[in-house]
Amino acid sequence: MPFQLDDEVAAGLIWLVGATAGGPPILYVHGGGIITGDLVAYNEIIKRYVSRTSVPFLLPEYRLAPEFMAPTPVTDCYTALTYLVANASELGIDPRRIGLMGDCAGGGIATSLAHYVKPKGGPGICKQIFLYPMLDDRNLVPDPLLVPYAVWSYEDNATGWRALLGHYHETDPVISPVHAAGCMEVPDARSLPDTYIDVDELDTFRDECLEYARKLGKAGVSCEAHVVPGEVHLSELLAPEKKLAKTILAWRDEVIASI
Repeated sequence: MPFQLDDEVAAGLIWLVGATAGGPPILYVHGGGIITGDLVAYNEIIKRYVSRTSVPFLLPEYRLAPEFMAPTPVTDCYTALTYLVANASELGIDPRRIGLMGDCAGGGIATSLAHYVKPKGGPGICKQIFLYPMLDDRNLVPDPLLVPYAVWSYEDNATGWRALLGHYHETDPVISPVHAAGCMEVPDARSLPDTYIDVDELDTFRDECLEYARKLGKAGVSCEAHVVPGEVHLSELLAPEKKLAKTILAWRDEVIASI
């Protein structure tokens, strides 16, 4: 069900009819390299998560780079987060149990949203669920072992980050985690919510995801991290019939249902 959150930000609700009232919702941030992507492309996979877990999802249609640069995608998603809290009674959700989820660039925006919210003291996020998130604008030097398998290439990565950050991408040695969450240091990670991350072994984002998980652990944040052996970016969508794809989706179902 599409609707407007405010004059600038649209969103889509995917609710399960008959779901238990007072349960947790998920705020899901879609991917697309920061420069493309929309809710329509995610309709079927989100319906699947909802039907398997009975957890409702809200998907903000955040504005894309380069027309809207950082931190606009993050603040658009913040608008969606505050909508969930303000309308919790009407929606029949528990505002204390909001999960934050996203994939690819959406995973990166979601991680940045957690950093944006933290100094504000809320709204609270109960759990973070990140699917091969795009985190670090410094990941530009091709790994020769990954290049042949890169569904999202290093050139694509540079294009996306340059669109989001503009000249800061090239000139600012210290980017805020609100702009690129992979720049997070251990002190920045303290008090972030418990986190789940999965990433494919042959994904351009693999090392930055593992480094993010390492820093969370160093900060005392519980982090469940999976590296999917021998698979490429988006493997569960590219080959959904494979046994490993079904395993990945089962991992996600379990963590969504646990919120």
